[in-house]
Amino acid sequence: MKALVFAAGLGERMRPLTDTTPKPLLLAGGKPLIEWHLEKLAAIGIREVVVNTSWLAEQFPRALGDGSRWGIDLHCIYEGATPLETGGGMWNALPFLRDRDEAFIAVNGDVWTDYDFSRLPDEPAGDAHLVLVDNPPQHPRGDFALYFPLPASGETVAKPGEGRIGEVASDGESKLTFAGIGVYRPSLFDDWRTVIGDAPGAGETPPRFKLAPLLRAAMARGAVTGEHHRGKWTDVGTPERLADLDAALKKR
Repeated sequence: MKALVFAAGLGERMRPLTDTTPKPLLLAGGKPLIEWHLEKLAAIGIREVVVNTSWLAEQFPRALGDGSRWGIDLHCIYEGATPLETGGGMWNALPFLRDRDEAFIAVNGDVWTDYDFSRLPDEPAGDAHLVLVDNPPQHPRGDFALYFPLPASGETVAKPGEGRIGEVASDGESKLTFAGIGVYRPSLFDDWRTVIGDAPGAGETPPRFKLAPLLRAAMARGAVTGEHHRGKWTDVGTPERLADLDAALKKR
């Protein structure tokens, strides 16, 4: 199994910190944000990791090397001056991630969590498996709903907080926030041109598009599972949140 770490964002909300350092390389608890993920991935036996880059891309190889310090083979892919978004970035990395049709892990390089990566399935039941978390103050409406079958009737009910694998839907009364951690099959992209249509950037080479439309299309087919992580998680989207995370980690 291989893994992808999204690290190509411009980090505009993190300025001035990201004027000189890409967001995944900012320090939290004494080490770069991305290093927390690399350690977790190595701990569960991942041996090949792809890091997609754009802004200040040259800093990643200098900071991370070839991954040997974590016992992994690390490959940095430069997307160009304009990031390809999550969907385009994952599509662009597929030639490096494909191992027959086996699933791969993808994680956002600008989040921190105490989630145990060993809980991720080696093979999702459908096209994707997502980790969801409680909605943070900056994202109160959430992203997706998590449903579980009722044993007696076979119907489903939204029950965030169960901590077990359920079905993820794009709509629902009680939505949770996507943690930026998931397991994906290459088949998620089988019909990506039809799903994305003429969205801006989709016709470029390589294409630039968001992952969310593909996930919602897969959800409509009942092909996305998920789980609710109730532990710690931070979307490090502002200097203030980075400072709070850094202070909390230094107290550990």
